[in-house]
Amino acid sequence: MDLTGKHLIKGRWQASGREGTFQAVDPANNESLPTEFFNASLDEVELAAQAAATAFATFSHLPLEERAGFLDECASQLDAAIEQIVPRAMAETGLPELRLRGELGRTTGQLRQFSAVLRRGDWKRVVIDTAQPERQPVPKPDIRLTQIALGPVVVFGASNFPLAFSVAGGDTASALAAGCPVIVKGHEAHPGTSELVAQCLQKAIETCKMPEGTFALLHGPGRTIGAQLIQHPAIKAGGFTGSIAAGRALLDLANQRPDPIPFFGELGSSNPIFLLDSALSQKGSEIAQGFVGAMTLGAGQFCTNPGILVLKEGKDSEAFLSEAAKAIGEQQGQCMLTPAIAASFVKGNEKRQTAKGVSVKAFGPQGQGNLAQPVLMAVSAQDYLADADLQEEIFGPSTLAILCDNDEQMLAIAASFHGHLTSSLFASNGDEEMSARLSSVIQQKVGRLIFNGFGTGVEVCAGMSHGGPYPSSTHVQSTSVGERAIDRFVRPLCYQNSPQALLPLELKDDNPLGIPRLVNGVWTSEPL
Repeated sequence: MDLTGKHLIKGRWQASGREGTFQAVDPANNESLPTEFFNASLDEVELAAQAAATAFATFSHLPLEERAGFLDECASQLDAAIEQIVPRAMAETGLPELRLRGELGRTTGQLRQFSAVLRRGDWKRVVIDTAQPERQPVPKPDIRLTQIALGPVVVFGASNFPLAFSVAGGDTASALAAGCPVIVKGHEAHPGTSELVAQCLQKAIETCKMPEGTFALLHGPGRTIGAQLIQHPAIKAGGFTGSIAAGRALLDLANQRPDPIPFFGELGSSNPIFLLDSALSQKGSEIAQGFVGAMTLGAGQFCTNPGILVLKEGKDSEAFLSEAAKAIGEQQGQCMLTPAIAASFVKGNEKRQTAKGVSVKAFGPQGQGNLAQPVLMAVSAQDYLADADLQEEIFGPSTLAILCDNDEQMLAIAASFHGHLTSSLFASNGDEEMSARLSSVIQQKVGRLIFNGFGTGVEVCAGMSHGGPYPSSTHVQSTSVGERAIDRFVRPLCYQNSPQALLPLELKDDNPLGIPRLVNGVWTSEPL
């Protein structure tokens, strides 16, 4: 699998070369990696978008079994290429081999998960209300509801998950499952990894004889290529994982179109942890060790690493912070994803240290180059509530402990939060009343509420919700992980008094797909 540095458009690797080139950088040593990658021109964006629009007419109407088989083939091609993909991803991201092998497994698992979703058919959410011609005073028509694909989707590769949230990640898998062709704007930090993954999808397209515009990969700056894609008339939705600034800019562009489109962005989250009295006194040391592990996992570059601790001031909190500080001091330095991310991490910590009332409780070992130095800071609840800037996420292993005087202050902190992906509540016997009061507040602020555990590690399963109120995500009703991710890229379509010949298979009387349907208020898989 040789790298070309080109774009995958209409099933071919091509590049005009008019917009210059760039190279990936190894964050471990700041050295440029082999292969120059071409920046896409606006003409190439146009070509990819038009190809996706053409492919949509065919791809969206393929039998579900054919789309499911295509997703399975994508997963198989990725499995076969693991020995080429992982080394390049290690060089481009600084992430360890074991992590990347696991992430590739998650990527193929997501593809196969949506293959199973397609075959099961319940994602169509079929509803049939049969006609009642004798109803008075007005006859009731035959009404049938299903879900259909939105149209071509642009997906923006994520810096922190070069596989599971990038070229063939969850956004791409769920969009393809829905019947939507995908154009990926690859992340500039790992273009070689992106091309290797795209080569696997290209092989799957050829093997399964999918339309040539089913998938495309473009390289280039987000401010030009990304902006052009999200505004192109052929694009009907966007998927994004990244910073609040970049995500908000794309969201605004999506909303400013003559025909605004949904933009599903995962932007930022500090994933607050609440430590209640009994849990802190009974299991403080154990929780402290788990907290430091969650804080530093992946150099703090997961979207679910804890960035905020909320606890009451006192001897138990002092013991907890002391235990956590000791564990932080024993951490090994970890390479951050890019020099820019490492520099932003340092800048964010320096800014926070100058805020009123903030004190540093622990620094990890000083790292060289792009190695992250974990840091734990503390502030009083009063000072935190007075400084809105302290809510800003610091991407990396940095946590702010907020020390409260009483339960009411802890509740006020919870009520003050913006949206987050997750929040954890550690409670034990004796904390029942406060647990109930806190959870009723926190559930309005997050997409996943965790009891006696940490948000790191997002289980890819049917029941998972990975989203939350803004700015954790731009659509609070959606998830980017789990089976319901497919709902982002479909829309309801109702057929009224339609002839049987014009109905899609899932709505026909004889139910040839054998899928569950809500017929006159009763779930059944039987024919009418």
